[in-house]
Amino acid sequence: MTSNASRLLNVRRKNADAVTFEDNDTRDPMNFSYKKKWTITLVASAASASFSMGYQSMMRELNCTQFQATVGLSMWSIGFGMVPLITSSFTEEFGRLNIYIVSSFGFMLTEIMVALSPNIQTVILGRLLGGAFGSTGATLVGGSIADIWGPHERGQPMAFFSLACVAAIGLGPVIAGVIEADPRLGWRWIQWIHVMFSGAYFISVVLLMKETRATIVLTRLARKKRKETGDARYQAKAEIEKQSLMTLIKISCTRPIYLLLTEPLVQSFSLWIGFTWGVVFALVESVSPDFQAVYGFDIQNTGFIFSTITLGSFIGYFANIYQEKLYQKHYPRKRQEARLYLPCAAAILLPIGMFIYAWTVRPDIHWIVPAIGLTVFMSGAFVIFMVTGNLAVAIFPLFTTQMFARLTHKWSLTLFGCIGAALVPIPWVLFFYGSRIRARSRVSRKILEEQELQEKMGK
Repeated sequence: MTSNASRLLNVRRKNADAVTFEDNDTRDPMNFSYKKKWTITLVASAASASFSMGYQSMMRELNCTQFQATVGLSMWSIGFGMVPLITSSFTEEFGRLNIYIVSSFGFMLTEIMVALSPNIQTVILGRLLGGAFGSTGATLVGGSIADIWGPHERGQPMAFFSLACVAAIGLGPVIAGVIEADPRLGWRWIQWIHVMFSGAYFISVVLLMKETRATIVLTRLARKKRKETGDARYQAKAEIEKQSLMTLIKISCTRPIYLLLTEPLVQSFSLWIGFTWGVVFALVESVSPDFQAVYGFDIQNTGFIFSTITLGSFIGYFANIYQEKLYQKHYPRKRQEARLYLPCAAAILLPIGMFIYAWTVRPDIHWIVPAIGLTVFMSGAFVIFMVTGNLAVAIFPLFTTQMFARLTHKWSLTLFGCIGAALVPIPWVLFFYGSRIRARSRVSRKILEEQELQEKMGK
């Protein structure tokens, strides 16, 4: 900040009468009732996914290749991964609630667009836009939870959000498989189901969601105070120290890249999580051809196999309840590393699940065995998804189709299993040496100081 800008800011602070929340102020999102907090959490966590199960009828009707249909799946992930770098800054200007409303309405329109698509090009564009609009809602959820729940309370709300997102990856294809199996329905009906769910979600956002960003609430209270009193000195802190929207967008776009290039913790977790998230979608690509070719499953029965993803998510969810107890117990001694007890175990489960699935999809082995492998993998993956995912989701489906064709599913998944085994040490190293690594990081020290300050303030 330049010296002139600093002087101007000091003058604004001196002349302003800061508007703040009073003690136990119910307008403060942190003081929302328990019922309102969980209502916001449940609405924000809504999710669904079932596009891939409509491949066959889509390829027949639109006369497209499987690779083109796979591009549609990947376009969603590209929009989902890139757009939040820009739109996350909009919450500083417009608040979370307005972004929820706009993005959920736009998402519903893109689902209608795909359902009415006359060709695969329109489907691909609709999926790209759908990922863009869908991301702005999904990426706000973590912030919304942080707005209304204290640091010691966020474990279960975040676990429920992760459950809703990950379990839907399996639940969507189960429903879609039933629809795809009926020749009178097909892929367009899958999309119309999406429209129904997204429409219901939009209505629930309008009726039930509240603004949770405290700076926005205070800014609106300050404006109201100025209007009532005619005194321009009433200002919220966010107004006094406000940065331009372009500055916020610049920070939002450059900060993740800076952290990725400079922070060992970010680098290691991004590698681990990105690989895991990508493998999930590679497995989604392999389930249908594997179980149809080896076990003679039809599209409907194949859809039911995806329920293993949902089952694994629930196992991971209940395991997280135990992880929360470990975190509360060991946080005073281990600090942030207390979050890594179960991830250390999950790192071992991932390659085990992949190897079981890769080597047991055979006619002489009952289909339940590879299904167990999928469940083991997803149980471990869910624990990791408590952190985040990234653009590996977009990249994996594009190259795994050719990879499976050349190496076969067995050896492709074996390769993934070997890579997963090579990544096992990451959480263990962070568990034992994370505090030393963070001690050398200026960013980590600053984040820790802010968290400790929030805890002292009772947030």
